[in-house]
Amino acid sequence: MFRGDSCLMTNTTDPRPLYREALTWTTGLIEKVREDQLTASTPCTDFDVRTLLGHLVATVERARVIGEGGDPGTVPLVVTDIPGDGYADAYRSAADRMWPVWTDDSRLDATVTAPWGTVPGRAAIWGYINETLVHGWDLAVATGQPSETRPELAEAVLAVARHAIPAETRGGHVPFADVVDPHPTAGPTERLANWSGRKSI
Repeated sequence: MFRGDSCLMTNTTDPRPLYREALTWTTGLIEKVREDQLTASTPCTDFDVRTLLGHLVATVERARVIGEGGDPGTVPLVVTDIPGDGYADAYRSAADRMWPVWTDDSRLDATVTAPWGTVPGRAAIWGYINETLVHGWDLAVATGQPSETRPELAEAVLAVARHAIPAETRGGHVPFADVVDPHPTAGPTERLANWSGRKSI
């Protein structure tokens, strides 16, 4: 999925501050989810709100395992043992466990195993920034919250995604639907979601 050699930004930029910002934005969205919204559908057709929240926790756990040099496949796609009012705490706790692993700058250029292949550490983090923002958009839309993060953050990730997730090879080992043409008024976060195959709102 996220090809580590396909964009200069993934080769030279430290993505950790952007990942931290993406996690903070998504944490704020998770905090505002009501328990009566957990069964609502989301723009990501694989998940309702509850399973999307469990998947978001799993993505941070996978980022930790990847940074440790482990196999992200050992972490389930969806973490399920979380009470309905416990997702924000679980997400924050997963991030608290993950960040110390990535404090060593050498991890950015170390070869790691991501779900989409063997890539440099910084390319793996770019992949998880993309996933965090796209699924954050999914969650915001599903729960009626503002769905745009800081424009410069979304634009930076979209620039990487356009190179790292090709439009012409969707399906199969590239687990994204076809690119959706953005609505004329779509903001950069929505356009990033469109690039991942989400329909405009």
